[in-house]
Amino acid sequence: MKLTHYSDLGLRLLMYLALNKDEIVTIQEVSDRFAISKNHLVKISHQLTKSGLIESIRGRNGGVRLARAPEDINVEEALHATEDNFDLVECFSPDNHHCVISDVCKLSGVLDKASAAFFAVLRGFSLADLVSNGQAIENALLPAPKEIQFMFQHRSKMAAKNKVS
Repeated sequence: MKLTHYSDLGLRLLMYLALNKDEIVTIQEVSDRFAISKNHLVKISHQLTKSGLIESIRGRNGGVRLARAPEDINVEEALHATEDNFDLVECFSPDNHHCVISDVCKLSGVLDKASAAFFAVLRGFSLADLVSNGQAIENALLPAPKEIQFMFQHRSKMAAKNKVS
């Protein structure tokens, strides 16, 4: 089984939002930090917004953020929001299978059990688990451009101000 590039980018976006769980993050920021296509991230963020995993904030200081706590979003849910097909073999699809031995074949049963085990493992891990080494992830990301560094500083000041209030 191989996940699509779309799901890979979706997981990276969700992980970045989990690292910045109290912040509104721009798609440009994520694009810059991961060196990935902003256009792809826009499509992915739209899909994740439709699925209810993230929320989109419009306006001058807009961006995206997680809709729920990172501890409450498991990896299986994230993948189901970005992948539309987990059919490992043709006979898993009720609409598109032409295998002549599908009625007597044991392969589909074995692969179905393997798929169930795969999802059970993913269900056991949350976004919070994926970013538990947050500082190491932050250190591995590309440096933020100056415009984004300014936004980080502004966020930190606003967060400190809100804590004092």
